[in-house]
Amino acid sequence: MKALLRVERDNMKKKVPEFSVGDTVRVHVKVIEGEKVRSQVFQGTVIGRRGGGLRETFIVRKISANIAVERLFPIHSPNVEKIERIRKGRVRRAQLNYMKERKGKRARIAGQRTEGKETPDVAAAPPEAENPPAPESEEVKTAGETEETAAATE
Repeated sequence: MKALLRVERDNMKKKVPEFSVGDTVRVHVKVIEGEKVRSQVFQGTVIGRRGGGLRETFIVRKISANIAVERLFPIHSPNVEKIERIRKGRVRRAQLNYMKERKGKRARIAGQRTEGKETPDVAAAPPEAENPPAPESEEVKTAGETEETAAATE
């Protein structure tokens, strides 16, 4: 059994992005057409994830021209170039088989968008970045002061 785990560990990907059931993902798949190799994107909702180790797979469902297409991807396959999480979904089930019967607005999953958002690291930000100093050349007027009174005091 240990020999099998060692062989699996050698063939597994080092960095697998974190995603779960309910998330909207963009899967870049390597497609071979004759002698050409290109990358094709399959974007949809993850409706299931199963297995473990080298045999772990996930199912992505998308609607294309009012036809639902489901595709099963092995996570550690060399044909899966990369997996991007576009949207984090909030679900309470491990398998979303009920989504197969839903269409249109009923097929939406609650969640928040994650693409393009970067969470700022508060500890890494310098303290002067929070409150930039006021320019030294300009004079600061008080709330009750007008331009005429400010000019008269100079």
